[in-house]
Amino acid sequence: MSSRISMQNLSVNRRTFVAGTAGLGLMGALAGCSGGDEGAAGSGDAASGAFKLGGIGPTTGGAAIYGNACKNGAQIAIDEIAAAGGDVQFEMNFQDDENDAEKSVNAYNNLKDWGMQMLMGTTTSTPCVAVTAESNADHIFTITPSGSSTDCIGGQPDADGNVATPRKDNVFQMCFTDPNQGAASAQYIAEQGLGSKIAIIYKNDDTYSMGIRDTFVTKAEELGLDIVSESTFTEDSQTDFSVQLNDAKNAGADLVFLPIYYTPISLILTQANQMGYAPKWFGVDGMDGLLTVEGFDTSLAEGCMLLTPFVATADDEATKAFVSTYEENYGETPNQFAADAYDCIYVLKQAIEQSGVTSDMDASEICDGLMEAITSPDFSYTGLTTAGEAATWSDTGEVSKQPMGMVIQDGVYMPLDA
Repeated sequence: MSSRISMQNLSVNRRTFVAGTAGLGLMGALAGCSGGDEGAAGSGDAASGAFKLGGIGPTTGGAAIYGNACKNGAQIAIDEIAAAGGDVQFEMNFQDDENDAEKSVNAYNNLKDWGMQMLMGTTTSTPCVAVTAESNADHIFTITPSGSSTDCIGGQPDADGNVATPRKDNVFQMCFTDPNQGAASAQYIAEQGLGSKIAIIYKNDDTYSMGIRDTFVTKAEELGLDIVSESTFTEDSQTDFSVQLNDAKNAGADLVFLPIYYTPISLILTQANQMGYAPKWFGVDGMDGLLTVEGFDTSLAEGCMLLTPFVATADDEATKAFVSTYEENYGETPNQFAADAYDCIYVLKQAIEQSGVTSDMDASEICDGLMEAITSPDFSYTGLTTAGEAATWSDTGEVSKQPMGMVIQDGVYMPLDA
């Protein structure tokens, strides 16, 4: 059975378009990708006429792996575009928000003072919700590589059909929404027959984790999956998971669903091993980064599964070129956040070219043009994170693209073929 499942009924309906090719033919000579200090990173002489692109994410603190990946992936694309020449160039100023909403808004205001014309951000969901409220009020075009909460884009109904956050019409996602990740995970587990009794461990003070958990449960019930244990933790209690693990073990769970980030996952796997509990583990994009946790015995991650839009071991030429460049410039293998940010830059480039906006326009004029371009019926993009198919956007802000099932084998992510 194929390791991919369709998102057609889990998000906006997929439209039939000619696949875009932006970003796949620019893998040649690079202009020395910048891995330097935070701040403006331009494209040499082109920067004077370049679009001023803001970026926000955690480059320090517990979620720094995500923010640095986004910063680095975006810079690779910016440097490729500079090396290729052409009228569209970018100057990026990437600000650290330490995965804190208040600091993220401060970073946004710093970028406005700098003259930001469009924003790639933010990296994590809770800061993204706060910042996109600001960028919506200012009418600055925003595409987030990895802010997956539906509140980042707004306009999405909750389980009761209520819309708490109005649509932020300037905001678009490169990543899957949290509800789509939850529903897609339940569908994948059911289709592949991965577990007969399911436990869930989620973080009940985190927008990201709660959103995925809610739709996972709804979809699991629809598909007849047997959820035998649900337990939670908070930011202040994410060091001891003995209660949660014992509940799952005593309930006979043979698969544990983890809609959380990689740091608590590393502790859960370590503590489960100490108590002799060895179910299957299934996560979403927050699991990406597990193999980089300092002091973690990565052998415990063997067999862990997740849905992701990108895997660094894929053998297509675009992925191989990106991974090679990333490893050469930053000394590590890129994760999906780096790939999503890379794709964001090429989506922006394609939308700029299609809309005809220019760098001498103000941010509001540019926003109008990019919004019209990205939602037009003839706009589609094929890149690193679209599984070889064209991604499209509707006016909801959601992306329609394909996920892939991955499993950790011999210390690397590999396609999951059950």
